[in-house]
Amino acid sequence: MLELKNINWTLKGGTEIIKDVSLKIPDGKLVVITGPNGGGKTSLAKIIAGIEKPTSGQVILNGTDITDFSVTERAKAGISYALQQPVRFKGITVRKLLELASGRELTIDDICEVLEKVGLCTYDYIDREIDSSLSGGEIKRIEIASVLSRNTALTVFDEPEAGIDLWSFAGLINAFEEIKNKDNRTQIIISHQERILEIADEIVVIADGLVRTSGAREDIMPVLLEDEHNRHCPHGKEDIR
Repeated sequence: MLELKNINWTLKGGTEIIKDVSLKIPDGKLVVITGPNGGGKTSLAKIIAGIEKPTSGQVILNGTDITDFSVTERAKAGISYALQQPVRFKGITVRKLLELASGRELTIDDICEVLEKVGLCTYDYIDREIDSSLSGGEIKRIEIASVLSRNTALTVFDEPEAGIDLWSFAGLINAFEEIKNKDNRTQIIISHQERILEIADEIVVIADGLVRTSGAREDIMPVLLEDEHNRHCPHGKEDIR
């Protein structure tokens, strides 16, 4: 279980980004963190991954306080993180990246299996370098494939749908469901996409650095959909006769 206890994160200039956030992420669950842009979702994901350190509070993984763990130490402890804007690695091929991520030599079948999940043809990409020749969507899919290859107990995906075409997005949904139903691994997904929200076990809504609401998908989704309707209705719910 991942537990966040009273997490606060303040920028050097004094701006509060995360404000006293406490969450429990159960093992084997798919938890979607959603909310308005600039609400603190990505900042919280980076705190979980160890890219940022909270100003105060604790990050606890399976009973161990990992608040002071580095990114590398958290990776060794079983946390993977897919960045919103992936990094390019000139001189490293897709095959090599996937093997580094998995920690072993991979067969063609192994590589085909993971690349297929993100909508890429193995023979078109296996020997491609992860450099500027790849589009934003391609690099995003390759990064997600590398995270899937790590097979860690806890994976954080920051807006995995960004730059992904419709066909590949459907494949990603299937991959997330397979991880949840077959592999029983924990996933935290930062997303606005309704398709992703619909496969969540639990949903957490963050706005202005605060947890506004959280709970089971079947309880939170109707509230989100009603809010979406009222935001687009010119009169709002209360003025409709």
